[in-house]
Amino acid sequence: MASDTKRITVRIPTDLSDGLEKLVERGDFSTVSDAIRAAISNLIENKNAPEHISKVTVDLPKKNVDDIESLVNEGESINVDDAIRTAVREYVKDRIEQYKKQKMNL
Repeated sequence: MASDTKRITVRIPTDLSDGLEKLVERGDFSTVSDAIRAAISNLIENKNAPEHISKVTVDLPKKNVDDIESLVNEGESINVDDAIRTAVREYVKDRIEQYKKQKMNL
């Protein structure tokens, strides 16, 4: 094992353990350890975002994710995260413009 790693023992409820096993069985991760490392990395990244950035988690139906992955495969975006960020930015920009126009008409 690499010298830059540290073993941490954690007890988790059976339902969480079962959920991790399902992720591995489904092929999302090679091992439960990989799934836990990804979850910890995600937690640290989200909790340590710069103060001027708010992170948002979005749950999408599988069909939407498949459609976004198709856009990525066609070269429309670098990756799924980039495609979603771009779509959200454009949506928010449009909504702000609509809001400004509404305020001016009042």
